[in-house]
Amino acid sequence: MTLFGKSRPGVKKARKRDMPDGLWLKCPGCNEMIFREELEKALRVCPLCNHHFPFGRQERLNMLADAGSFVEWDRDLYSVDALGFVGASSYQSKLEENRRKTGQMDAVTCGRARLHGRALVLGVMDFAFLGASMGSVVGEKITRLIERATAERLPVVVVCASGGARMYEGMLSLMQMAKTSGALARHAEAGLPYISVLTHPTTAGVMASFATLGDVILAEPGALIGFAGARVIRETIQQDLPPGFQRSEFLLQHGLLDQIVSRGDLKARLAELLDLLCGRLEEGEPPEVPGA
Repeated sequence: MTLFGKSRPGVKKARKRDMPDGLWLKCPGCNEMIFREELEKALRVCPLCNHHFPFGRQERLNMLADAGSFVEWDRDLYSVDALGFVGASSYQSKLEENRRKTGQMDAVTCGRARLHGRALVLGVMDFAFLGASMGSVVGEKITRLIERATAERLPVVVVCASGGARMYEGMLSLMQMAKTSGALARHAEAGLPYISVLTHPTTAGVMASFATLGDVILAEPGALIGFAGARVIRETIQQDLPPGFQRSEFLLQHGLLDQIVSRGDLKARLAELLDLLCGRLEEGEPPEVPGA
């Protein structure tokens, strides 16, 4: 029985090739392996099933703003622990940890830019910073962005993502919903456009305020968009929820969204919409008033 204890002549056991970690990613949409470099070239969109992977704030700014045109506003605003939050870890330590992790002071970056040559103001939220929760600084920066756009007669585009209000700030966080909504109302009264882009996920207080107040509301494919979580809703109404509930495709069918736009098409679509909403007006020229 020595046949089973010896290697056959001419047959060698293949060695596993050493391969650096992180070269391949498994797509959660189609379960296929994707070469990381190819994924980055495709703006982190799966070329097989169009699944949209998370996308960083700087990558979004690079994607949307014309090269070299973005000028950031209010970069140095930072949150403080006004309520002296006490928990498993302090709010201050959470802030410091997220500042180190992201290199940013808070969860939104705002500024002036050009998109295909047209001037606009642009805000981009970043889920990597405390789940893009809306605290005093996020609300203040969004409000200042809108108010400055109104003063300079520029359109507003905000790329939204959020887990909701920042619990560490209590009522100070919740009041940002009213503050941002009020600024948008004044922007609309001035006859100026606002486009919101909802990405995965956009939920709770942000979804219930400036995220869904756009003259045009766009969303990325498959994005989770909603106020309360599906489990909370299901337990409250004691009913099963329909397939795809709170995903962008479901919300488009039910009238909350105007369009679903893949990431690679977003800049061109925004340019088309801004041309339509702003017409041929030069910067600073007041819009025509119907019937005037």
